[in-house]
Amino acid sequence: MGADDAPVSFAGDLFLTLAAAGRLVVDPVRADALIADLECTLALLTTRLRLVQIWQQLPEPAVDKLPAEFSQSVVDAVFVDQLAPGHLERAVRELPKYIQALRVARESARPH
Repeated sequence: MGADDAPVSFAGDLFLTLAAAGRLVVDPVRADALIADLECTLALLTTRLRLVQIWQQLPEPAVDKLPAEFSQSVVDAVFVDQLAPGHLERAVRELPKYIQALRVARESARPH
């Protein structure tokens, strides 16, 4: 297995642990920006995951039968799922941990 074949590693639990212990501290302004970006990413990935799930449930999936405004999104989502099966699900489970850790880290940075 080469370096390019290594599984994607998530550290959501580690970030939560560090934040809870006060060892992860992020400036509130920076934390808010990071949280907003992660929430957007989570929304995008959740949508892609839902598209893949719907696609997999179709009796005869065919892109040419989809409305044009949806076909590219479906193709992109299915392609990502084929390249890295299970990664969308893992990312959707892990990103909320990062968001929560940043919220805790933001509070740790506030003067008390």
